[in-house]
Amino acid sequence: MSASVFLITPPFTQLNTPYPATAYLKGFLNTKNISAFQADLGIEVTLKLFSKQGLEKLFAHIQQQPHTDWADNIKRIVALSEDYINTIDAVVLFLQGKNPTLAHFICKRNFLPEASRFAQLDDLNWAFGSMGTQDKAKHLATMYLEDLSDLIMETVDAHFGFSRYAEKLGRSANSFDELYNSLQQPYTYVDQILIDILAERMKMVQPKIVAISVPFPGNLYASFRCGQWIKANYPQVKVVMGGGFANTELRSLSDARVFEFYDFITLDDGEAPIENLIHHIEGTKTREELKRTFTLIDGVVTYINNTTCKDYKQGQVGTPDYSDFWLDKYISAIEVVNPMHSLWSDGRWNKLTMAHGCYWGKCTFCDISLDYIRVYEPITAQLLCDRMEEIIIQTGQTGFHFVDEAAPPALMRALALEIIRRKMSVSWWTNIRFEKSFTRDLCLLLKASGCIAVSGGLEVASDRLLELIQKGITVAQVARVNRNFTEAGIMVHAYLMYGFPTQTAQETIDSLEMVRQMFEAGILQSAFWHQFAMTAHSPVGLNPEKYNVKKETEAIGSFANNDIVHTDPTGADHDAFGYGLKKSLLNYMHGACFDYPLQKWFEFKVPKTRVTPDYIVKALEEEEAGTVKPSSKVVWLGKQPLLENYTKSKKGNQWEMSSLTFQGRREALNIHVNQPQGIWLAAMLEKLSVNNLKTYTLQEVKDNYEAAGLEDFELFWDNKPVNGLYKAGLLKL
Repeated sequence: MSASVFLITPPFTQLNTPYPATAYLKGFLNTKNISAFQADLGIEVTLKLFSKQGLEKLFAHIQQQPHTDWADNIKRIVALSEDYINTIDAVVLFLQGKNPTLAHFICKRNFLPEASRFAQLDDLNWAFGSMGTQDKAKHLATMYLEDLSDLIMETVDAHFGFSRYAEKLGRSANSFDELYNSLQQPYTYVDQILIDILAERMKMVQPKIVAISVPFPGNLYASFRCGQWIKANYPQVKVVMGGGFANTELRSLSDARVFEFYDFITLDDGEAPIENLIHHIEGTKTREELKRTFTLIDGVVTYINNTTCKDYKQGQVGTPDYSDFWLDKYISAIEVVNPMHSLWSDGRWNKLTMAHGCYWGKCTFCDISLDYIRVYEPITAQLLCDRMEEIIIQTGQTGFHFVDEAAPPALMRALALEIIRRKMSVSWWTNIRFEKSFTRDLCLLLKASGCIAVSGGLEVASDRLLELIQKGITVAQVARVNRNFTEAGIMVHAYLMYGFPTQTAQETIDSLEMVRQMFEAGILQSAFWHQFAMTAHSPVGLNPEKYNVKKETEAIGSFANNDIVHTDPTGADHDAFGYGLKKSLLNYMHGACFDYPLQKWFEFKVPKTRVTPDYIVKALEEEEAGTVKPSSKVVWLGKQPLLENYTKSKKGNQWEMSSLTFQGRREALNIHVNQPQGIWLAAMLEKLSVNNLKTYTLQEVKDNYEAAGLEDFELFWDNKPVNGLYKAGLLKL
């Protein structure tokens, strides 16, 4: 087969699901009738390497090397080479979901060879007591692959890593020198596997253009190896780079040597730039008509941006197209024994976006000056569901990961209602801001539509610093939102930050105490600490004096330009806190060590926390004011209740009552109200049904109640038994 454009994701991103950038572009090119073929070379290299034949070659290659200085762990793995060779195909099939019965064998712990990664498995029985045999086996199999990964790094390819190939060469590479010099060296063992696969693919596809997506620093080195080989072997084919790394790091590119490997580099949304590039290469557009594109002109790196060419709206870019990917061959791994953490590496998720950019766009550590974050454009819930249905038909998978900067609550509500109306059976998760819009009832709606988890930035759990970051949230508010999600049955992961400019040791410890209390209260299931990094395109990077921080470098190199080395003259020694913060968090995620004094996590003296021991508990007892307004929509998710009228007698008095029985999936709920109100409620629920296109506000519900001649709406609506009907699906949104 042949295609005009060959879309490549180089090694390595995730092994459980394809990175979506090329699927987005292929979907767009379909709308323009431009033929494209895509390949995730990361999974292809992995499966070639981790196979019986692949390991036979690997161990034979290793045995030919001098090995007097091998560590004991490497000697052990090599000694057990036959066990690895004989088990690898069965393990990979198991991790692909094709050999589930192997789980019992793996869990017996006498099937897989075990090296140093297995030393960290002391808490397996605790961790998997509730998670089951399949997950325990996936975790053991992941450790087995990590042992082999250690072998490869130590013996044949120091760059190797499952999701971060040669990341050190790509991270903060202000100068191209180190990466360029590495590219002049002979191929590493893994390089050769990559190039062999690329050669096969190029011969099959015969493209005019190869577009390589580089989302992360860990894809950069392999992308240059691909470009280098294509330029040497297919000089007539044009090679172009795009993706997240270029968008953030290469905006001030000036090193001409980059164009020994690439002909063009595009920035930000790729649809209009690649369309113009294709027309330019075919001779129907001039070089001056290119959009957001670097190229080499007379030996000088030149940026061309035809501003008359507008970007496409989100409704015009088509449905992501996952064809060509080896969708049945991705590997589910469980690296961290935490159900929320495992979502990133376990299971095949279709990736989609609810909205382009970030609707908040104020966080001072974020690259909010760049278009891919600054320009906010949502798409409609109807179009989103159309795309979901198309992708389900194509991939056979009903799980979705919405990869938004922050999914907007109003759009999440509309999406959830549309999913329920269409009776779609899907599961999904996304990234959010912990804002008070996420009420109890909205979280219940999201759960009913298939939402299983959310992740969001708590950052520094300190109100002073949250205000400085312009996060627009408080710690108490985050606690209440997390409670709403958790009680609805939606897992919560928090991104945590330490080392923000002017952060004191006291604030770091107080932030840790807030996090400890959230885990102890059961309202947070998972989290991760990141150290603050100053980036060139963030408010802190653009105006450091405003945040009392000093730049040590201007980050203006001839190659990558994003991370800025800086000093924080007024804050703590942030580096010192990293190990203790992460160690304590690992224990809290396991439900352990809540009673340890915070000092125990650090090998140096830290201040005592000033946070009261019941701060989070008290915050949860406070009510969030004003979340239900007369304009709030009222929606009924349940089935019509069984209405039975009867007469109640007490002390010689009689009055007419109604019994309403609501059948839920797990249990029935029964309430008793006065008969006129019971008859009205049953009729009103029919109108409020989620299946009706017309929606009613709370004010309209009240008006309808009063028009029926009934009195004291608030007394009826806001008190038992009606205010307990949220459990059956009566939601105020």
